[in-house]
Amino acid sequence: MNPSGNLSRSGLGSLVLIAAVLGGGAAAFAYTAGWLSPGRLTPERMIAALTPPSGAPLGHRRNHAKGICFTGIFEANGNGVELSRAKVFERGSYPALGRFNLGTTDPNAVDATVRVRGLGLQIAAADGEEWRMAMINPPFFAVSTPQAFHDLLIASGKKDAEAMKTFIQANPEFAAFAAWAKTAPWTASYAEEPYHGLNSFIFTDAKGGEHAVRWSLLPTAQMVPVSQAELEKRGPDFLEQELTERVRTAGPQRWTMVTTVADPGDPTADPSKAWPESRRTVQVGTLIVQRIEPEQDGPCRDINFDPTVLPRGIRVSDDPFPAARSSVYRKSYDLRAAEASDYPRTGTTKP
Repeated sequence: MNPSGNLSRSGLGSLVLIAAVLGGGAAAFAYTAGWLSPGRLTPERMIAALTPPSGAPLGHRRNHAKGICFTGIFEANGNGVELSRAKVFERGSYPALGRFNLGTTDPNAVDATVRVRGLGLQIAAADGEEWRMAMINPPFFAVSTPQAFHDLLIASGKKDAEAMKTFIQANPEFAAFAAWAKTAPWTASYAEEPYHGLNSFIFTDAKGGEHAVRWSLLPTAQMVPVSQAELEKRGPDFLEQELTERVRTAGPQRWTMVTTVADPGDPTADPSKAWPESRRTVQVGTLIVQRIEPEQDGPCRDINFDPTVLPRGIRVSDDPFPAARSSVYRKSYDLRAAEASDYPRTGTTKP
C-alpha cells in the first residue's frame, strides 16, 4: 500500500490474502452484542461470518482451530508484586497449561500457509484463582475497534476487490499490520516466537495503586528466520512435530514474561497502537513448557482461554476487545462441546 492510499491490483490482492488469514486467525477478537445496539451484531453472527464456505469445523474451536497442548509452570520472580497484588506474581512456581495454535479456522491447515501464530495460557494460583490469556505473535492488532474487525471479516470474505479497498481506506491503521505480515520473519518453531497480549489491563497493587499494563512472552530460544518457500517444503504439521521433538531432546522451553506499563495518555482502548519502546518494563517471571501433548486428548482441549478470567489484582481496562472476545469464546465453546462426538478422544494419552 502506497502512502497516498491508492492500491495496485496486485497490492490489493496481497492485502486481501493477508486479511483472509487474519480473519481465520484473529477471530478471537470478534465483537459482541453487548457493545453495539441490540440486533446489530451478536456472537452468533460473528461465528457465522467466520465459518468457511465448506462448513464449520465440528468439534473444534471456531478460531485458532489448529493447535497442540502443553503443561508446565510459571515461575514468578516476585517483581510483579510492585504492580499487582495477584497471587501469581508472588515469588514461586504455579501450574500452567496452554495451547500453541495457528490463526486459522481450519484444523487441518498446512502450517506454512498460516501467518498468525498464537498461545493460549492458564496460570493457576494456590488459592484457586486463575489467570487466562490469549496472545498472538504480531506486536499489534490489525484494527483499532471491534467493529472494524467485523468489517474486515466481511470485506475479506467478499470476491469483490472493491470491498477490501473500501475497508482499507476507512481503516488506515490496517496498513501497519499488512506491513508486518509481509516483512516479519517466519520461523520453523513455536518455541522461537514471541507472543503478545495486545489488550490493556489494569493491575492494582497492594496499596491500591493502578497501572495500565500490557504483557508479552519473549522466547529464550534464538529466533532463526526461515523463508516461507523453505517452510512449504516441510510437512503440513511440522510446527507441532518440531516442538514435540525439541522438548523431548532439548528439554523444557522458556519464555520471559515482560509487562509494559503505560504512561498517562497512552492509548489503552486501541490494540492497533503499540506503546513507545521507552515505556517502563518489568520482567515478572518465566513460563516453562515442560510437556507437549496432542490436543485431541490433551489437557487444553476443554479450556476456554477467556481473557476476562482474571485473579484479584487484575481487571479489564477501557479496551472493549476482552469482553467481546469472551462472548464469542463462550459461544464457540458451547458449540464444540455439543459436537464432541465429531472430534472424539482417542483414549491413547499416557498419564
